[in-house]
Amino acid sequence: MVKSFPLPRKFYNRPTLTVARELLGARLVHISNGKKLVGLITETEAYFGFDDLASHAKAGRTIRTDPMFGEAGHAYIYFTYGNHWMLNAVTEKEGFPAAVLIRAIQPIEGIDLMMKRRQGRDTFGPGKLTQAMGITKSQNYADLTEPTSPLRIEAGIKIPNKIVTIGARVGLNKTPEPWFSKPWRFLVKDWKIDF
Repeated sequence: MVKSFPLPRKFYNRPTLTVARELLGARLVHISNGKKLVGLITETEAYFGFDDLASHAKAGRTIRTDPMFGEAGHAYIYFTYGNHWMLNAVTEKEGFPAAVLIRAIQPIEGIDLMMKRRQGRDTFGPGKLTQAMGITKSQNYADLTEPTSPLRIEAGIKIPNKIVTIGARVGLNKTPEPWFSKPWRFLVKDWKIDF
């Protein structure tokens, strides 16, 4: 098997939409209780800038949003709906609030443990994938570019445009237009990798 390395900081220090698209096919890795869990990223959403009314950054820099304003390539993890952890990869230059929400993965290593945690259910949802991989607030600010980090994102496989759907972000509730309909969600469609 070819050894995979974490994506470098310069990968994240680019426009958020570019990073969101190019994270498709990357390997999300979490070392959990000595067990290596890996999933290929299959869905992402971009959130960036103070003007994006769907982004937490609209409230400014707070204790919760602080990671979004930090150095690119770190994790921003927050709790939502009373029971879900959400994993984001911070993007762009320091001081500018931007991140990519990891919305779905296809498990490829440590599948048994992930399926046990999910009681056999899928990992296609941001709260579902964090539950499967055991990702919680304790990994907030984790350096995703560090080879020894228990939470990192490694180079994976290239996903062709023909199987990527681009559309509006989901779960935005009462977010006003034009932010509600911005085509900032990237999804691998009708496709499964066989290993």
